[in-house]
Amino acid sequence: MTITESDLPGVGKKFEIELRGDDMIVVIHNTGKREVFRRADPDADSEKVFEFSDDLARTIGSIIEGAYFQPVEPETQETTLPGGILLEWYELQPGSPLIGETLESADIGNRTGIAIVAIQRGDEVIDSPGAGTTLREADTLIGVGTPENCAAFEEILTE
Repeated sequence: MTITESDLPGVGKKFEIELRGDDMIVVIHNTGKREVFRRADPDADSEKVFEFSDDLARTIGSIIEGAYFQPVEPETQETTLPGGILLEWYELQPGSPLIGETLESADIGNRTGIAIVAIQRGDEVIDSPGAGTTLREADTLIGVGTPENCAAFEEILTE
């Protein structure tokens, strides 16, 4: 699979994705609108398949990325962001030393370099949790960091 990126002056960016037999073209407008086109062969005209608002496109992207549901175990699948940064999910198991700590008192960022960007707590998602957020058993922490940051965080989960 090859992905080609090009600028569309005054419009935004275009991404052409070669798939088996078809090409998918994604146009991201400067306004945030996204359009998805399909091209059956290189000589054919593209036909618009979908158009999304910025918010809807980000939600769909999160779903595809696995932010809402991960179909495989975290040990076997990594979500890598540009620059080699990982997006990882960590469930606080019974007995974890982080249970009962706040994000501030746990000092996760300074100790490991990982940034906790959200917490899944049952059916609730706490996005951009504040320093005073108390960690609970069975919370799933969503963290962003380098592979080294993630490894350091995994160590303090079980200290």
